[in-house]
Amino acid sequence: MDPQAPAEPVDAVDPVAPADPVDLADPVDPADPADPADPADRAAELRDRLLKGLPPEALITDPQVTASYATDMASFCAAGTPAAVVVPRTVEQVQHVMRTATELRVPVVPQGARTGLSGGANATDGCIVLSLLKMDRILEIAAVDRIAVVEPGVVNAVLSRAVAEHGLYYPPDPSSWEQCTIGGNIGTASGGLCCVKYGVTAEYVLGLDVVLADGRLLRTGRRTAKGVAGYDLTRLFVGSEGSLGIVVGAVLALRPAPPRQLALAAEFPSAAAACAAVCAVMEAGHTPSLLELMDRTTVRAVNRLGRMGLPETTEALLLAAFDTPHAPADLAAVGELCTAAGATAVVPAEDEAESELLLQARRMSLTALEALRPATMIDDVCVPRSRLADMLDGTAAVAARYGLTIGVCAHAGDGNTHPVVCFDPADPDETARARASFDEIMALGLELGGTITGEHGVGVLKKEWLARELGPVGLEMQRAVKQAFDPLGLLNPGKLF
Repeated sequence: MDPQAPAEPVDAVDPVAPADPVDLADPVDPADPADPADPADRAAELRDRLLKGLPPEALITDPQVTASYATDMASFCAAGTPAAVVVPRTVEQVQHVMRTATELRVPVVPQGARTGLSGGANATDGCIVLSLLKMDRILEIAAVDRIAVVEPGVVNAVLSRAVAEHGLYYPPDPSSWEQCTIGGNIGTASGGLCCVKYGVTAEYVLGLDVVLADGRLLRTGRRTAKGVAGYDLTRLFVGSEGSLGIVVGAVLALRPAPPRQLALAAEFPSAAAACAAVCAVMEAGHTPSLLELMDRTTVRAVNRLGRMGLPETTEALLLAAFDTPHAPADLAAVGELCTAAGATAVVPAEDEAESELLLQARRMSLTALEALRPATMIDDVCVPRSRLADMLDGTAAVAARYGLTIGVCAHAGDGNTHPVVCFDPADPDETARARASFDEIMALGLELGGTITGEHGVGVLKKEWLARELGPVGLEMQRAVKQAFDPLGLLNPGKLF
């Protein structure tokens, strides 16, 4: 995204006229001149057309290599075989890919680091996988305006460290922040550990450059601190999982760097008691920079993997942190609330290093749970804070009913739970129970007034549940938006709905 570019991007190619949506599952019509009948001819045509606007090193067609781009990190999500993988370095190359795809009616699946957990980056048969990892430049960091202008392949942690050198802070910090990209974070509207105070990715995306399905370049949003001109198309693209356009640049809001945070750990005899403490902290008006919960299964898994020395006698461990000028006093006040809620031990960290050790234990949670069994299904159900105890107790009941190991780690401060179903995919019965338990947990979340995803997205994994959450009218409107931006149905088909 060139910050000096004109407000209206110039594109010499006429937009493609809207057409009736294409059912990508239908066989290619041999009478269609855009689709040669022979698969080998179609592949050769696609390769030749792509190479007219790409350097040879940007196009991968070796099946053994393209197969490695087929999936993200989700279980139970179907994936197809890509026809080609394109790794562009410029906006113009992305535009060329989309023009070619539109002309040849080839689906396109955009990808970042493929750390997603819903199958949102999974390939479909015959698609072009568009990997944006090499569009990884930080184009500008403006301290006065408190913005960063970046390409989609920039890794979250790389951006965070770069802006820190300017005394600034980019708050969204998904657990995979050392690997995940800004483009992927925008695609799924990612959250992270700090959401309780700072909010999610959507609140930091001020503007976007987006290549549309027909190759035109759209600029949305602004660089200014305020702006309400027209419909908020920027927010529409955030969380759209690449189904409306390809994000090729972003203007991100930054904040002044806060003081280093201090943390405490509180041990509880039950998940309900820990959740009562969460409610007490929020009701009292505190604004922790982090308020995270780990259940007994998760604590034991973290100890097993990382030898962290966490108290294995606990039924729930609550981590709280403050990045305020008076963090020790804030922690003391929260510690008192935890004790009043039934905590059996409250241990404040003595310094920043000890605080970071506690946070590392939380960041390790998913990896530790994955080590318990050959595979996992990671749920992402967000409920009102007041129903958090019901969510955890209900999840424990599901685990007992299906005879499964299900650990829960949660962004407790905003009600976002991550029940992790551990199972062996080589065991058909256990696999069936895992899938059934996953669905019951999502149903429980909706019953409690929650949502099926707080930050991981819908992808393939939760398509059925998105329809249930939205209802028929909501689903109709969502599909109408998709039709307006992608009339041929080429962008990340089969995802969301």
